[in-house]
Amino acid sequence: MATIQECRAALDRLSDNLAGADGGVRGAAALDRSLSCHITDLDVTFAGRLEGGRIRVDALTPGPPRAKAEIRLAMSGDDLLALVDGELKFAKAWASGRVRLEAGFRDLLRLKSLL
Repeated sequence: MATIQECRAALDRLSDNLAGADGGVRGAAALDRSLSCHITDLDVTFAGRLEGGRIRVDALTPGPPRAKAEIRLAMSGDDLLALVDGELKFAKAWASGRVRLEAGFRDLLRLKSLL
């Protein structure tokens, strides 16, 4: 089982990957939205913002998200690590229910290039 520190490092790597991306991925990541990532097996939530093509984590809280972020993710810590390491494809994980993504319709359309 992944640790909180490993999950935080994975979010930092994801942020670096988004910042270094080009084309449509960079455009999709250029949203300015509140973001939460609930790690279900650890029952903690990383909260912050997606802005300027980077993920900024502002808080780590126990339990599910306390506030409704504009973009909400939920998954196990191991799935987060596998996604960031390229071992798990987001579309497959989302379709199978291993990863939950909730956002407004327009945001989902923009984020689809990240999937």
